[in-house]
Amino acid sequence: MRWNCSWTEPLLLMLLAATLTSTATLAAVSRSSLELYGDIHTPGEFDSLSQTRPNLCQRELPAIFFQTHKEAPVRGNGSSIYYQRIEQCCEGYRTDPYNGHCVPDCAHSSPDNCRNGFCRATGRCECFAEFVRNEQGACIHTCPIACQHGRCYLNGTCACHAGYTLDAETRLFCRAHCPKGCGTHEQCVAPDKCECSPGYRRIPEMGCQPICAPDCGYGKCVAPNECECIPGFMKRRQRNVCEAECYLNCENGFCESRFKCHCRAGYRYDDNTTSCLPVCQDDCGHGNGVCIAPGICRCFQGYELRGNSCEPLCEGSCGFYGKCVTPNVCGCGPDEQHCINGSCDANGHCQCAAGWTHFLGKCLEPQQIEQQLSSRQRRKEHDDELNYEFNALIGRLFNWS
Repeated sequence: MRWNCSWTEPLLLMLLAATLTSTATLAAVSRSSLELYGDIHTPGEFDSLSQTRPNLCQRELPAIFFQTHKEAPVRGNGSSIYYQRIEQCCEGYRTDPYNGHCVPDCAHSSPDNCRNGFCRATGRCECFAEFVRNEQGACIHTCPIACQHGRCYLNGTCACHAGYTLDAETRLFCRAHCPKGCGTHEQCVAPDKCECSPGYRRIPEMGCQPICAPDCGYGKCVAPNECECIPGFMKRRQRNVCEAECYLNCENGFCESRFKCHCRAGYRYDDNTTSCLPVCQDDCGHGNGVCIAPGICRCFQGYELRGNSCEPLCEGSCGFYGKCVTPNVCGCGPDEQHCINGSCDANGHCQCAAGWTHFLGKCLEPQQIEQQLSSRQRRKEHDDELNYEFNALIGRLFNWS
């Protein structure tokens, strides 16, 4: 994956966001896109492009993520045809929903992204007047409006509830008190109750240990999202994982050697992108959609998500004896004889309205049949449909061997 700063209008980014959010399961994709698509950020390749807006970067994603039709070829405009170049806010910035500009992001330092405050710079949240940052980084009311874990008096002072003490620095809110103290990388979260600090998790017999996501590969996690490599292994520029020197992109994985990419769980190596792409059950319904994250499908046009599979969608009902076999095409009986503008009977045949004729999978009026043969391209299409109809009706009765 490649990041490069540029300042043109983020039209492709808007297109990607609109496409991804068509599936309800991707409601939070704007905060998880790095995890979905990988973790390589290599600046420098597009530095010659014009710069007109700050905090806007270029990024390359696998072009297959942009495919919207099942039969459409995958062709990207990036460094190779297998990658698509888009624009989006640089790391540490987010898109303002009101004007579309890239503004500083405080989500990593404030649990509610600096609500009741102003994010002055990446990770630097300044609270509004009469608000103060608590131990979690959230901007909370101060007296006389409110006092966290305490009671406000008319003179503006805060009296803490039992088990809490005034914050030593601001004296404007109350912190939980742990008389015995907390261990390494722990914090007091309730009276006499300690838990691991953010970025750490408890491991039996080892206490609170740092978390690195993704994992460090050939290295050790020494602090939250900070890896220390084993001798002989290295980190690429703007990438935290420790790996062997490698010419492969190896997104969502790390290089075991110069020619081998080890994929993370839920991903599979792809020769075209030389990276690890997400894996979905049954390939999103046998290729009826794109797997954009492990177990998450985005269906092609004409298909809808049912469970974990993309199934064809027919605008009209195919009836009790039929089923939707391709977009807006019903299939009758076990052999799925095509039936458009008609209905399936109990014998598995396509029934047309009075005066209409079943012609190569469609119910047509007599004058429409001649129009179907008006061009060489249409006749070729009908040849393919005729082969399908023959096999659906009687082809199984012949032994072609």
